Amino acid sequence: MIQVKDIVKSFDGNVVLNHVSADFEDGKVNMIIGQSGSGKTVLMKSMIGLHMIDSGQIVFDTSGGKQQDLASMTEKEVRMLHREVGMLFQGAALFDSMTVQENVMYPLEMFSDMSKTEMVERARFCLERVNMPERAFGLMPSEISGGMQKRVAIARAIALNPKYLFCDEPNSGLDPRTSLVIDKLIQDITREYNICTIVNSHDMNSIMEIGDNIVFLRNGVKE
Repeated sequence: MIQVKDIVKSFDGNVVLNHVSADFEDGKVNMIIGQSGSGKTVLMKSMIGLHMIDSGQIVFDTSGGKQQDLASMTEKEVRMLHREVGMLFQGAALFDSMTVQENVMYPLEMFSDMSKTEMVERARFCLERVNMPERAFGLMPSEISGGMQKRVAIARAIALNPKYLFCDEPNSGLDPRTSLVIDKLIQDITREYNICTIVNSHDMNSIMEIGDNIVFLRNGVKE
């Protein structure tokens, strides 16, 4: 679980988040919704430490059952937390110079002590879990469709068995049918691995289909 407690964030005196409080639960797809400029992107970036909040608390249930406020974590603790976080970016953000399999292996190479054989096995398992055909494992991102790129991005995001999964507009640029497939995949993985999933979206179909817990922001205030 992540608890956001009475947080305030401003830029150049302009308050973007105004005393926002919310609970984001494990095993559920937690949706942050709102119009452009509502503060939803700033809230997500604050939760992963890309923005420092002015006041309030962002409390994570970390490994070992500890509750820790992001603002009071040491640099080492923040690095450990980031190992428990998976990110699905708006445009998939795959590395063009790496194959599909190499993209999924990248976080394992960066943050795990697995052997090369173990990394390959883990990457292939994650790709199979998101229903990527084996023939695509050696292809480059430019050689697969947008929907497949999102699947690869999800596989990469879960490679390290994250406790938290942050998804920024996961259906951006996808057709409605593919969007439904990606939504269902996110929902299934969330429940299967009991992940605390946070989705930043304005897609009403996604909100109605997979939103277990909805945080609605309007002008920086939770409604």
